[in-house]
Amino acid sequence: MYPDDTIVLRLDGLRTEFRIGGTWRAAVDGISLEVRRGETLALVGESGCGKSMTALSVMGLVPTVGRVSGHAYVDGVDIVDLPEREMDKLRGARMAMIFQEPMTSLNPVMTIGAQVSEALLLHRGLSRAEAARKALAVLEEVKIPSAAKRFHDYPHQFSGGMRQRVMIAIALACEPALLLADEPTTALDVTIQAQVLGLLADLRAQHGMAVLFITHNLGVVAQIADRRPGGGDVRRADRGASRGGRNFRPAVASVHAGAVRGDPAHGLGWPGVGGDPRAGSGAGRDAQRLPIRAALPTGAEGLRDAAGSGGGGGGALGAVPCRHRSHGNMKPPS
Repeated sequence: MYPDDTIVLRLDGLRTEFRIGGTWRAAVDGISLEVRRGETLALVGESGCGKSMTALSVMGLVPTVGRVSGHAYVDGVDIVDLPEREMDKLRGARMAMIFQEPMTSLNPVMTIGAQVSEALLLHRGLSRAEAARKALAVLEEVKIPSAAKRFHDYPHQFSGGMRQRVMIAIALACEPALLLADEPTTALDVTIQAQVLGLLADLRAQHGMAVLFITHNLGVVAQIADRRPGGGDVRRADRGASRGGRNFRPAVASVHAGAVRGDPAHGLGWPGVGGDPRAGSGAGRDAQRLPIRAALPTGAEGLRDAAGSGGGGGGALGAVPCRHRSHGNMKPPS
């Protein structure tokens, strides 16, 4: 148990390895971080540096060929060696994940109403009618237009932004304490991206969730990351090995209020990334944004291109707790 009840997620030397050529090689090498209630922490790094694998390690979704060591506390409970049956009780209930590409995460043969209701049936023990009412309320909360009429629609009948809202609804159905968002805006255009980021911020404030937001878009970091009470702005999160002379390590950004700018005199900005990282993210709307202090890990020059664009690392494994089965024709409440 971890004594500080304000900390929802605490990683302490988390390490994820895969056996390659007879040798265990680390994809995540000793990452340590904390996320408190009501806080959004940004996990930033190049594609392939282990950001998504960190989230999958927390969710207990690492492929069977891998192994996880170290400590990962969720609500004070170390989940690294937790039995799978106990993890099933946590996933979708106390912690949830929004995957990067909703079209490959949503079940194409289940209606969106059934997919949102599924977590409520599994974790809350509601009747089908009660689950349908709650699912409809969540779909309305994430601002799906005409949610009652769209309840029986399938994922392919929704736009990319609406599918991502459905993914958010699935994640939030059981009101989790921890939300892991794996580049949820990568495949969206700038306008829809801003809407989704605003929605996540509003929902976090309403539900008091802790959010670990994975991205390599520094403009998104400036828009979504929050103040970390009593903490530094950015610290190195992973001490992984270098490949080809460049280190591939995620950095954790916990950002304070102020202006985002590359200003060496004030210790702001990312080394090797020039200019305003908010470019293309609607930064002109608000001059008082968020400073990013200290340094990215060595090899951050690869983020120069990522600073103004989405990019994609990792893949979507399916909505949690999606099962490939149907719960019948669930009807929205009248």
